[in-house]
Amino acid sequence: PYYVDINQNLFVEAYLHSSDSNLVLFVDTCVASPTPYNFTTVTYDIIRNGCVRDSTYATYYSPYRHIVRFKFNAFQFIRYNPLVYLQCELVVCRAYDYSSRCYQGCVTRSKREASS
Repeated sequence: PYYVDINQNLFVEAYLHSSDSNLVLFVDTCVASPTPYNFTTVTYDIIRNGCVRDSTYATYYSPYRHIVRFKFNAFQFIRYNPLVYLQCELVVCRAYDYSSRCYQGCVTRSKREASS
């Protein structure tokens, strides 16, 4: 566990351990939840489908493709809830495969038209 105060920056680094130097790491989704067992019903999106949802989120330079670095501001998630759990989904792709998920960035799905 990490202990941070409200409005304090939380820095995250993810590292892919692989002997293949032609792999790229991409942060697809990061979600905060008041419980470690449920990341679907009561959540706060930091990143969703590669799209930044939190205005305090920022990426940091990494000299390596297999390391991603970012920060966001700690927040008061739900009233009177002292613990917040973070779950991030990372994608591993081949370097320079521009059709892969890693190079698509923010992906928004178009809404379907509701029929009568």
